[in-house]
Amino acid sequence: MAGIETHSPTNRRRFLLSSGGAVAGVGAAWALPGQRSGSAPGGAPGQPVTRTTPVRAGARRAAPYGATTLDTTARLTGTGGYRRITSGPGWPLVVRGELAAAASGRQDRRTPLACFLQFTDLHVADVQSPLRTEFLRAGSPGSWRAQEALSVAGAVSLVEQANAVRGGPHTGRPPAFVMSTGDNIDNHSMVELDWFLTLMSGGRITPNTGDPTAYEGVQNSGLALYWHPDDALRDHDKSRGLPRIPGYLEAAMRPVVSPGLRLPWYSTPGNHDDLPGGCLAPQDPELADYITGARKLFSVPDADVAAFAKVLDTGGDPKSTVLKDILRHNAARARTVTADERRRMFTPHEYLRAHLDPAVKGAGPVGHGYTDNHLDGDRMYYSFTIAEGVIGISIDTTYRSGHYEGSLGTEQLRWLERTLASHSARHYDADGRLVRNSGADDAHILVFSHHHSPSMTRRPDAARSEGKRHDGEEVIALLSRFPNVVAWINGHSHINHITPHAHPTAARSFWEVNTASHVDYPQHARIIELVDNHDGTLSLFTTLIESAAPHHTDFDDLSAVGLAALYRELSYNAPGLAAGLTDGVHEKMAGTPADRNTELLVRRG
Repeated sequence: MAGIETHSPTNRRRFLLSSGGAVAGVGAAWALPGQRSGSAPGGAPGQPVTRTTPVRAGARRAAPYGATTLDTTARLTGTGGYRRITSGPGWPLVVRGELAAAASGRQDRRTPLACFLQFTDLHVADVQSPLRTEFLRAGSPGSWRAQEALSVAGAVSLVEQANAVRGGPHTGRPPAFVMSTGDNIDNHSMVELDWFLTLMSGGRITPNTGDPTAYEGVQNSGLALYWHPDDALRDHDKSRGLPRIPGYLEAAMRPVVSPGLRLPWYSTPGNHDDLPGGCLAPQDPELADYITGARKLFSVPDADVAAFAKVLDTGGDPKSTVLKDILRHNAARARTVTADERRRMFTPHEYLRAHLDPAVKGAGPVGHGYTDNHLDGDRMYYSFTIAEGVIGISIDTTYRSGHYEGSLGTEQLRWLERTLASHSARHYDADGRLVRNSGADDAHILVFSHHHSPSMTRRPDAARSEGKRHDGEEVIALLSRFPNVVAWINGHSHINHITPHAHPTAARSFWEVNTASHVDYPQHARIIELVDNHDGTLSLFTTLIESAAPHHTDFDDLSAVGLAALYRELSYNAPGLAAGLTDGVHEKMAGTPADRNTELLVRRG
């Protein structure tokens, strides 16, 4: 069957995924009327079909608050090195029939089964942490983000948008929960974890560490390598058009109040949650002392940038050793900053304990997927009920000893197989023989992880040496043995991409839905709706949403709302995005129309 070609990660993404340099609210929520989607042309297997006009769900406030990308999207306008954001037309619904034909009249037969939201790759960041590797920008301009100091304000605006979604655009069914599929934080520090949990469950966040009265990061360092918004320094970014915004850094450190999600939320771990910088050894004592200490490197010689970039780009190990060497022989270059114990790394046990704290329950559930039982062995994988007859399975794909790629251990793979079997009245064994289980509840199954299948590899994990590791192809092979699996939903790539995993036995096919980040362009999350078409097929609708921040950005507006709008606009102006689009970076990260707002048909298992 025809599919859509997988986009390979760019060099920019490789730096961001593996380095520490990754990267008053809007008004009251209002009712979003649900509306069944209109008729769409039928699509034969292998042939996506594009709706000619966007789907709309009734009258709305001024975009983008409460809107989806079916209604309007943020678009760049103008020319030059720095381009402004404006509201553009919505993206159409694309019907994808690679795995099952889209029969006419299904919109009149279908029954809604589930609706929920996916957040991914928020990268809530302490941008003043000594362990950040902003200096890599000397070798790759895209390896440091101009917008990253606003990650908290931007994430709060996404929470506000999630609260404004009162019904899925295709079913009208209220969202039941939010699943955050990893890289919730950036530096693997306790203070970032506290900010993330407060963001999701509600409360006051002060996105500042070190000196409580002054910013001590790279953006007032006097080094032209970084954007200095508050002063007139002719830095690298101002030379390509980024504005001067007096008061920016002070505003970025001001307290922000998150309303918290008004619906339950679940947590899946990513490599930046488990590892400092997303790729370093988490319990290295030298790095542990450095991250809480009073010295920080702002720049290093080009040779050191190249050495660290090489070990990241080739996947070489050990990255922590290379970084420690750089820190040691550049000690005289380090600047004095304010030490802060809140930046300390945490153990997997502490990560679970933090989620289980009743103070961050929010709309629930306590633990956000984890229970006290998970503390035994520090297990971060679980299953949960999405809706009647629909089961979610969250898996932990991280290398705890230090690597930005993912994998599953043998123990977890066997648990996943048992869990799939317990919800499947029939499945296939590894040799393709049909297995029946009359005692199973036979539910539709959605699997969640941080890593997507291309980023899962087989390499030893010193922190979990009890068994071999298993890659993305092995996970695909396992999931395809269970006809009840509808989709595998994940993040990590910072790219919108949807892949059909076809099988010669059609009922064993499923979709992989990979969603872009909320720190880099295009700053998306998804509404996901599952329906039964009562013709032997299911449809999975995926609708992208942006944050609640207005598309228009006012450089004089340094309120929380104004900063959230600026967060988006700066991300759209990252090096290689706003100008010179001959390499197609925009399309790779935002995805093609068939990776955005879709109806994904699959045979009913």
